[in-house]
Amino acid sequence: MEESLWRSADKLRGSVEPSEYKHVVLSLIFLKYASDRFEEQRKKIIANGHEKFVDMKAFYTQDNAFYLPDETRWSYIMQHAKQPDIALLIDTALYTIEKNNEQLKGALPDNYYSRLNLDTSKLASLLDVIDGIELTADKEQDVIGRVYEYFLSKFALKEGKGKGEFYTPKTIVNLIAELLEPYSGILYDSVCGTGGMLIESIYHIHNARMNYESSSF
Repeated sequence: MEESLWRSADKLRGSVEPSEYKHVVLSLIFLKYASDRFEEQRKKIIANGHEKFVDMKAFYTQDNAFYLPDETRWSYIMQHAKQPDIALLIDTALYTIEKNNEQLKGALPDNYYSRLNLDTSKLASLLDVIDGIELTADKEQDVIGRVYEYFLSKFALKEGKGKGEFYTPKTIVNLIAELLEPYSGILYDSVCGTGGMLIESIYHIHNARMNYESSSF
């Protein structure tokens, strides 16, 4: 993944400030991730014999997947990647997803790619790089957090423009979760960024439960 993210940064050099790379790439990563999850869930619904429900939102949200209309899916974006209006298509896709999912209100950029004025060929090349990244193979991977931390550490901090932006390495997050043993009560992360600590705590609880159940036999 990091190799692909570095190539994505190459596509942006000279067009935007290095400290902005993460903003340009993150929303595209989210768009592909959401679409990959949608396609996985769609196949699952059909495999379970519920093909007539493939366009019902509830059959996606019940398994933590977003239902995506045609024009918001990654396949649609890639089909039109080399069109002059691709930036507008991406903005429209993000707007539509946010509008149809209340929990995403205010989370996605508004008209961002149209305002970037990126050359169409550069944006198309960036989409090609992201298209090759496998995002859903590892179910326990905090993909969005990992991408954010990568760009923050490689570019934002080194450019001196990320003052006040810090992240905790995953190894430290793992250690803190193990020390906390968050099996009861309320977990409060006072410096929550990408939610990595909360996500890791969920995995920690899940793994502890699985180990307990295995040892009980």
